[in-house]
Amino acid sequence: MQYRKDISLLGYGCMRFTTKNNKIDFEKAEKEFMHAYDLGVNYFDTAYIYPGSEDVVGRIVEKNGIRDKIKIATKLPQYMVKSRAAIDKYFDEELRRLRTDYVDYYLMHHMTDIAQWEKLVELGIKEWIEEKKASGQIRHIGFSFHGNTDMFLKILEAYDWEMCLVQYNYMDEITQAGKKGVQAAASKGIPVMIMEPLRGGRLVNLLPEKAKEEIKNDPHGWSAAEWSFRWLWDQDEVTCVLSGMNDIPMIEENCRVASEAKADSFSEAEFELLSKVKGYINENIKVNCTGCRYCMPCPKGIDIPGIFSCYNRMYSDNKTTGREDYFHTIALHREPADATLCIGCGKCEKHCPQNLPIRQKLKEADKDLRAFPFNILFAAARRVMVGKKKK
Repeated sequence: MQYRKDISLLGYGCMRFTTKNNKIDFEKAEKEFMHAYDLGVNYFDTAYIYPGSEDVVGRIVEKNGIRDKIKIATKLPQYMVKSRAAIDKYFDEELRRLRTDYVDYYLMHHMTDIAQWEKLVELGIKEWIEEKKASGQIRHIGFSFHGNTDMFLKILEAYDWEMCLVQYNYMDEITQAGKKGVQAAASKGIPVMIMEPLRGGRLVNLLPEKAKEEIKNDPHGWSAAEWSFRWLWDQDEVTCVLSGMNDIPMIEENCRVASEAKADSFSEAEFELLSKVKGYINENIKVNCTGCRYCMPCPKGIDIPGIFSCYNRMYSDNKTTGREDYFHTIALHREPADATLCIGCGKCEKHCPQNLPIRQKLKEADKDLRAFPFNILFAAARRVMVGKKKK
């Protein structure tokens, strides 16, 4: 196993432990968890809302006496917090579940909008963090993120963070935090942790047949998963990549790759292969948007490239994942950013290098992404998780 900033290149995502009879299979989880530990994994990621996960992690760690040998990351469900007292309630409960008196990395969970951080600041989160760090109950503070690049940069600059966790893979270079966000965080010298390196397995299980053939015929002999991990670890800005591993062969393959991969080692031929794979994935996209953002800023605040990315994902992956992406990156904004705000001014089209009929495509995208009842669900979710816009 290799390490960056004293953290294993491969981290264990504890959200996807195997369940049996609606409960986590403890014996299986322990076997896999400890096998990863024995192979050098020292970073284990969980969260308050992962059913049973914190409790199982705590039991495994306590039973095997390895608390001082690993780093545990868990998360404050900030979208559930309504008061300062609630912050203590959730944190204390997490310590009890984890059977520990400190957390190595404590994250503000599922940030999408700077308004969420501002709400926490009003509740006294900065003072709370300082108290917990002074007591040793929190070693490092960070946030996990699911919004767009611009919002990531705002949150990154809003506090002296000590780590971040972002969705990033070779299909998400210009969406979510994106490459720009990863590089900005790394430039501050903080660990950059990666989630969804395989887009929930879709960059393995749902690849087009032509993409699978391209990978199969390549002389490296790398699996689709290995290509994804090596692309990430080729970037020295990436500190650790999480994987929700739930079988021994997967753990052993991922640990092997994490022991071999080197930064800045990809050749032109290797980048070219992944470019072909991306091309095959994108053959069914609806809008030929490159995400260059020359169309931005929109005078009405519409996230044009963000909407097109989600729209395209409905057809490169499936409708569910496209709408999930829209939920995270567009719907959960205090300031609305959807296509219904378009006034047809055409400013965006004047700057588009692809000469796209942006106004028409926004209407088509909005019709698909926010089809009933999703439009109602998205609006309700924004009110709950971000709050109402202040007058």
